[in-house]
Amino acid sequence: MTDLADLPATEAVRRLRDGSLTAAALTEALLDRIAAREPSIRAFAWLDPALARRRAAALDAARAAGRPSGPLHGLALGVKDVLDTADQPSQYGSPIWAGHRPRADSACVALGRRAGAIVLGKTVTTEFATRHPGPTANPANPAHTPGGSSSGSAAGAAAGFFHAGFGTQTAGSIIRPAAFCGAVGFKPSFGTLHRAGMKVMSESLDTIGVITRTVGDAALVMAGLTGGNFGTPEAKAPRAPKLGLCWGPTADQAGPETHAMIERVAAAAAKAGASVEAVTLPPAVIAGLAAHPVVMNGESAEALTWELDHAMALLSPVLRENMAKGRAHGAAGVAAGRAAFAAARAAFAEVIAGYDAILTPSAPGEAPEGLGWTGDPAFNSLWTLLHVPCVTVPVGPGPKGLPLGVQIVGAFGEDAKALAWAEWLRQAAA
Repeated sequence: MTDLADLPATEAVRRLRDGSLTAAALTEALLDRIAAREPSIRAFAWLDPALARRRAAALDAARAAGRPSGPLHGLALGVKDVLDTADQPSQYGSPIWAGHRPRADSACVALGRRAGAIVLGKTVTTEFATRHPGPTANPANPAHTPGGSSSGSAAGAAAGFFHAGFGTQTAGSIIRPAAFCGAVGFKPSFGTLHRAGMKVMSESLDTIGVITRTVGDAALVMAGLTGGNFGTPEAKAPRAPKLGLCWGPTADQAGPETHAMIERVAAAAAKAGASVEAVTLPPAVIAGLAAHPVVMNGESAEALTWELDHAMALLSPVLRENMAKGRAHGAAGVAAGRAAFAAARAAFAEVIAGYDAILTPSAPGEAPEGLGWTGDPAFNSLWTLLHVPCVTVPVGPGPKGLPLGVQIVGAFGEDAKALAWAEWLRQAAA
């Protein structure tokens, strides 16, 4: 018999709607899974089982009384702890904000609750969603990092703790940890999910997305949150795609397992009927990537003005160092970086116009050993600054037995197509 905690969100929703499953029963199965595995994974910064049970009971009572429920009725969410929650602490991965209790939910959390979802808890983030890691371990092998900064959301989704974990991405904080943990990561087009109530670090880059177990689950959750159309990725595509294979300017950082994986996936896609062509990015796009750390650190230093002025001693050394770099760039440097971003986006729009999607690595390789470093966003920062939708799907283990992911990148605003081609590619590579 299938453990209820292993049901994909798409199947759980069907059972919840037809009455063969209650929100209470599903929540208990997830809490049992958490009780069994959380001591070694440590995905949660805050967990309140009693609160989750009360919410599930209220949803079941409303359903029994004939009151309409939303599209995410009874599904469970993990909320990255840079997103505010009215009923649980929001501590942003920093001792500066220990015990902080916001009055209101962030917009994306409020939308999830309105749609009928249950917030199981707050998931571990690196410090202010930057580099300094938290305690979370990779569920595939706890001796390895889960990636970051959305560490707890990626590990929790992969371990079956909840149906979707909210993540945020400034460089590679959704795609990389999802790939490391063997989950599906979806960074939508910039601005798709409103950032109200988020501890924003970079106005030009920060994007809220989701980490799930399947592509269909990502589409379901995003549609439920926004009311938008994210398609049905599992539906049979009318044709095979035209893919641009792009290693980008960081190709030399890919490990041998990633080279072998991309070659295998590209060959499988071609065998399934896809056209796969090598893509070289124009200079304007490369220049945008060079500007990424200037804008990211410069805007983050502005965002943390209060913390830098009043609580600097409680910031990690690596964050203090990066904020000093950011302030050194000055307003002119950040403005020039933003202009480079705009030029890169215009140039990439011409590139992607010739393809259904771009095929590229999700990460340099398998998750690094140890919990002191969350890995390099070398294959993510470019796509983040371009504001385009990105999806990583798991495509099997690497030489150490850890998950590997491949990334599909779409045109801005073409999120449903990006999800559909990611699922097509996952099936082709299976």
